[in-house]
Amino acid sequence: MVDLLRKMGCNVNYEPNQTCCGQPAFNAGATEPAQQVAAKFLADFANSSHPIICPSASCVGFIRNHYRSIFAMNSSLLLEVEALQIYELSEFLVQHPSLELLQTSVKPLKVMYHDACAALRECHIKEEPRQLLKFIEGLEVYYPDDGVCCGFGGTFATKYETISVAMGKKKIRQALKLGVDGIVSTDMSCLMHLDGYIQQQKIPLQVWHIATLLNQREASQSD
Repeated sequence: MVDLLRKMGCNVNYEPNQTCCGQPAFNAGATEPAQQVAAKFLADFANSSHPIICPSASCVGFIRNHYRSIFAMNSSLLLEVEALQIYELSEFLVQHPSLELLQTSVKPLKVMYHDACAALRECHIKEEPRQLLKFIEGLEVYYPDDGVCCGFGGTFATKYETISVAMGKKKIRQALKLGVDGIVSTDMSCLMHLDGYIQQQKIPLQVWHIATLLNQREASQSD
């Protein structure tokens, strides 16, 4: 992601001390630990007048939609939340004035695109990744089932493992039926879940984050 942003002409600063946004604790009902981790996130990016770019809509959606309620009783931190400029990677890129710099090419590659639930439902991101993938010459993209979950869902995959695996398996069967080389998405959590099953079953499919495909030139299917 950093390489891709630099390719676009962005001056990228990385905070090496950053940690989690607090979502896992919040989803587990651990409100106080979630507040502590979220407060650290705010401290890590305090006084930044620059946009914060994240390659996961899950994190972005949580920060946008839940930080205000987490810090509702803390006026100073609430002001910091209001000042945040945080973007999921694809939505930031499509607004960039040098969007044409994304133009790249790969050796003929067929992929199935997976809409991450957090992107669709938490951030309302749908068209942005589709627009970006058009910049990759040689890429053939299938969009078979907009909005169908892969089965990960964070702690859902642990609490309801059988259902989670069945949903992931269904998604993978769909990719195999389409005859694609692999699956691309904007969220690594979805891809990690799907790739776990792919690796376990030795299925001839790959997974790519959209940033990976956008940032490589003349990539082969074995890259």
